Amino acid sequence: MDALDTRTIVEQNAENYAITSWGDPYFKVNGQGRVIVTPEGGNGIDFGKSLDLYELTQDLLDRGMRVPVMVRFPDILKHRLDQINSCFKNAFQEHSYQGRYRGVYPIKVNQQRHLLEELLRHGRAHGLGLEAGSKPELLVVLSMLEDPDALIICNGFKDSEYVETALLAQKIGRYPIIVVDRFEEIDILIAASKKYNIKPHIGFRVKLNSQGAGRWVDSSGARSKFGLTSVEIFEGIDKLKQNDMLDCLELIHSHIGSQIPKIQSIKSSLKEGVRFLTEIYRLGASNLKFIDVGGGLGIDYDGSGASDVSVNYSVQEYANDVVAALQSLCDEKGVPHPDIISESGRYLSAHHSVLVFNVTGNNKLIRTEPPQRVTRNEHQVLQDMQYIFDKLSPKTLNESFNDLSQLRQEFLQLFVYGVLSLEQRAWGEAMYLAIATKMIQISSGQDDVDHIRSVLNQELCDTYFCNFSIFQSIPDLWAVDQIFPVMPIHRLDETPTVFATLADLTCDSDGKIDRFIEGSSGETRPTLPLHELKKGESYYMALFLTGAYQEILGDLHNLFGDTDAVHVSLDDQGGYHLDHYIPGDSVSEVLSYVQYLQHNLMEKVRRASEESIKKGCLSKPDAKQIIKFFEEGLSGYTYLED
Repeated sequence: MDALDTRTIVEQNAENYAITSWGDPYFKVNGQGRVIVTPEGGNGIDFGKSLDLYELTQDLLDRGMRVPVMVRFPDILKHRLDQINSCFKNAFQEHSYQGRYRGVYPIKVNQQRHLLEELLRHGRAHGLGLEAGSKPELLVVLSMLEDPDALIICNGFKDSEYVETALLAQKIGRYPIIVVDRFEEIDILIAASKKYNIKPHIGFRVKLNSQGAGRWVDSSGARSKFGLTSVEIFEGIDKLKQNDMLDCLELIHSHIGSQIPKIQSIKSSLKEGVRFLTEIYRLGASNLKFIDVGGGLGIDYDGSGASDVSVNYSVQEYANDVVAALQSLCDEKGVPHPDIISESGRYLSAHHSVLVFNVTGNNKLIRTEPPQRVTRNEHQVLQDMQYIFDKLSPKTLNESFNDLSQLRQEFLQLFVYGVLSLEQRAWGEAMYLAIATKMIQISSGQDDVDHIRSVLNQELCDTYFCNFSIFQSIPDLWAVDQIFPVMPIHRLDETPTVFATLADLTCDSDGKIDRFIEGSSGETRPTLPLHELKKGESYYMALFLTGAYQEILGDLHNLFGDTDAVHVSLDDQGGYHLDHYIPGDSVSEVLSYVQYLQHNLMEKVRRASEESIKKGCLSKPDAKQIIKFFEEGLSGYTYLED
């Protein structure tokens, strides 16, 4: 194959997996047919700093690490932080906006310590703050955030302990803004303020009528879980006045949901949120100096710009619209421009994590050879299937397809009724697969029978068994039917010849992926084009955009634990170094989460071995081997190991 043909195949594969859309600007396919990571957003021929993901995987294995492995790229975090701050700076200049941009990272998106440390290290130059939504998160935030200029946004349900902890943090140089999410929290705040003689920084979360769109639409609108109604806001202002604390009200918070796909939804909610700000200012809250526009800034999971998991706007457009709405309405009402806070956690963290895993095997249904010919003594339904195979042609394709579907149901029922034997049923299933395979071959290139080819391709697709757990690594796929980009990381200079679905290691029927990105159309397809597995060679794939929510939502289904994780940074000499290696859970660690302790388990196995030795069922060497295997199993990886 010449260089031109190879380049064409590489380009076709890049387009087929839509990496040119959802992967931009961090993931690309190089000329050798491998996925590369360009953490500084390289474009065109000059990728800037780049890393071959397949070579990295081989290197990690050589160092004794294991697949599946979560690879995190802190350089991508830095690029995302720089980008969103740059976009707001541009918008401020364009609209002569007088406030500051004060980004905060909501740690619920991904609370991993090393991730948080990387964000704070890179975010120090931008004054990056943190958001907490619970008491445990607040304790993490208070200990991790050392920048006195950075903000701490305190959201979520609050009791006295939560509020008092946040208040006392002011005495160690922190700037916590306690956001009132429920009306009852105002009384808790007032009581704590008087108890410690500390004037708090208070925010009101307003319940917007405007509602977002997409999968998380129910987290916004008039029936949303958090926020104060206009009546509660009015009464809350009055309570603060009565206690001489209205000057403590510094922030208005609004939120229309996560992953908003359309900019129009963001625009409408901004107008309503800013109107609340200007009206509350008019009612005497003259110290209002922050507006928190919440989360919602989406990312492009499928590259289409036209689906619920995509976005029809850029981050620059998002920043422009936020700033324009604030500048216009604040100037109209004579309100000073507030500092703008956004909680864009998904935008900051999703791209930086990639789960690399290997394929452990496959199940093939395509059958190019028919079974042995049926005799005249066999049941008529089997003879009819033989007739379809012999007479199948382009002219009889549609009629034969309908007849085959009916015959399949008949021979399955005849087996249940005891008319056909197991051997006969096996013959019928083998012949069905042979006929279906022949139909796919005949229908190739015939547009008028696309529906037949589509149905059979889906029914006869391979299943590739993959070494990871959906419930642990991408729980949103199972929980909310989220789409994640998935593709091979090598052999992309070869044309894929197999259509497959993916199955994970769990014994749950939901542990599969059977919806995949269809180019850049926004549609999905039921199978993924992949390469034939080669005997003795590993086949590696990766799931992308897994850095937001997935790790922290991971479920221990079938007791598959956390995967190995590694932080990889690129250097200016074209190489890379490993910043952190976090070993995945051992079997004993996972078992301890559900109250099974290693020494208790070992004792039970030893006792059972001794009983078997006494009965003469087990030799001492075999008992020693069983105990050895059991002990090694407890200390091993929860995933498959070579």
